[in-house]
Amino acid sequence: MRDSIYSDIKRRVLEISSEEVRKSGQRFFKEEVNIAGVNSADIGRLSKDLYKNLPDKEKMSVFNICEMLWRSNVLEESFIACNWAYNQRKSFVEEDFYIFENWIERYVNNWASCDTFCNHTMGAIIDMYPHFTGNLKEWCNSENRWKRRAAAVSLIVPAREGRYMDEVFRIADLLLMDEDDMVRKGYGWLLKVCANKHQENVFDFVMERKGVMPRTSLRYAIEKMPAHLKSEAMKR
Repeated sequence: MRDSIYSDIKRRVLEISSEEVRKSGQRFFKEEVNIAGVNSADIGRLSKDLYKNLPDKEKMSVFNICEMLWRSNVLEESFIACNWAYNQRKSFVEEDFYIFENWIERYVNNWASCDTFCNHTMGAIIDMYPHFTGNLKEWCNSENRWKRRAAAVSLIVPAREGRYMDEVFRIADLLLMDEDDMVRKGYGWLLKVCANKHQENVFDFVMERKGVMPRTSLRYAIEKMPAHLKSEAMKR
């Protein structure tokens, strides 16, 4: 049954794909990404429709199909996997964290899949089991660039609400001198959303480190701050 469900998903994705969308989508990525050519709004609607008609919505059954979608290495199919995993959030248990970690390690290979999965699914399970923020700190030392970015972007949603401030600063410190541009942008984004509720703390964090903090990260962190604070932070 899983194979037939997956085949149907693939067929439905291809039915609404276009070469124009595929080509325009590639410009958002520096690396080569396998894109079918479906815009995000359409893939969101398709994902909901397919999920609604699933004959078996038991969590592990859904996760098994998610694994197949991840394994396909098609961007739009990864988005469906992200949505379906998040749909199961009320059934998450601690052990699911390690399933999700495995997906990040094995299948995530671009910022869009990383952020879609981590903002929502990872954010949800960490909110349920906050001790996993310790695992995120360990991810900061991973050789996998997407796992390091995941360490930051998994806290985007709760950080926007003002939560996990100490963990945000610890992760930003651990990633501070990372040489990968996508990781730098990831923790810069995390600091930016943290500043929604903790602007003074984020500003102080940046000012204490601006001599060594990569400019990419710094610009992201202060993007929404008042002009006078941005000017002060950008001074050499």
